[in-house]
Amino acid sequence: MIKKSILSALLMAFVGVAVAESPKLPRVMAWSAYNLGTTGYNQAVGIAKMLKDQHRVTLRVIPGKNDVSRLLPLMVNRVQFSANGVSTYFAQEGTFQFSGKRWGPQPLRVVMMSLGLSNQGIAVAADSEINSIQALAGKRVPYVLGAPALNVSTEAIMACGGLRWADVTRVEFPGYVAMWNAMIAGQIDTAYATTVSGPTRRLEASPRGIRWLTMDHQDSACWQRVQSVAPYMMPNMAVRGAGISEAQPHEGGTYPYPILTTLDRRDEAMVYAVASAIDQGFERFKNADPGSMGWQMSRQKFKWLVPYHPGAIRYFQSLGLWNEDMAQHQQHLLDRQKVLARAWTDLLATRAGLMDDEETWSEAWLIQRANYLDAAGFDPIWRAQ
Repeated sequence: MIKKSILSALLMAFVGVAVAESPKLPRVMAWSAYNLGTTGYNQAVGIAKMLKDQHRVTLRVIPGKNDVSRLLPLMVNRVQFSANGVSTYFAQEGTFQFSGKRWGPQPLRVVMMSLGLSNQGIAVAADSEINSIQALAGKRVPYVLGAPALNVSTEAIMACGGLRWADVTRVEFPGYVAMWNAMIAGQIDTAYATTVSGPTRRLEASPRGIRWLTMDHQDSACWQRVQSVAPYMMPNMAVRGAGISEAQPHEGGTYPYPILTTLDRRDEAMVYAVASAIDQGFERFKNADPGSMGWQMSRQKFKWLVPYHPGAIRYFQSLGLWNEDMAQHQQHLLDRQKVLARAWTDLLATRAGLMDDEETWSEAWLIQRANYLDAAGFDPIWRAQ
């Protein structure tokens, strides 16, 4: 009788723990994402359908045409998460569009990411005479206003070929879709995208076709230049995308996209539940878009450039995937964010009352940022020109 009582007590305790750990998703959520038709948007919609079918959760996906329009709703609590790109890293660093007085370094956290079988690259028309990155010299290269993720990545790829913006004809566009419309119309000579992005299929299907410029993985000088501009870019052989297959892979580079991003203050139980639902529901949305395969747990990159949210870490720990090396890397990233926050706060204090214009403020911030990071033993990556 005593043994039975003990067994019952243990069973109740176990059930209690199981109930406490079961994911509790909000009935309604909102995410920001990339434009309609992009792979980032399509992947978010695929996850939304899975959440509706499996958990009866209504997820509203709000498209944004540039980096600021995707992160601003997160900062003002219009959305709980952003299926964002590498601008998550830029916002953490307070660089590019996020260096102004209204932004500064943001305490962002990663939940999960998609690291698929595609690349991030620059494409040309297949019938073009442009066969290498070096051949872009003097050509029309797009620059999307308010989208440093696109522009810095384009700059990094050009750097592989020894080119800078001064070596090409820069053509400005208000958004990603506008850039690709111009590319398909023949108004520019190249355009940047993930190889599985929807607009690239339009160029592939056109009479001109599509070709991706390559980045030689054995060219160490190329990759040194690339990563000095974009430390998030890494060599990758893509087997998915417009004009790409396992038989005809693309030798280039990639980075996680989209990156499910939230704020450090987001409720830990909610983040745990979202990470759990995405992982456990993977089979239901993995074919929603060619890039959706990247959400598979085995493809997650636990040591990246932005720290993970504690709720996500708790889920990874429950799977036995989080180790001491990852924890040390996480702490290193958190320490970097603390230095950035202190640099920003001190600059606000020393320049209180000054009516700096955006350009003057941004220059002062980039100098302050670099000084504080240098002093703390961190690489600033980007400095004031």
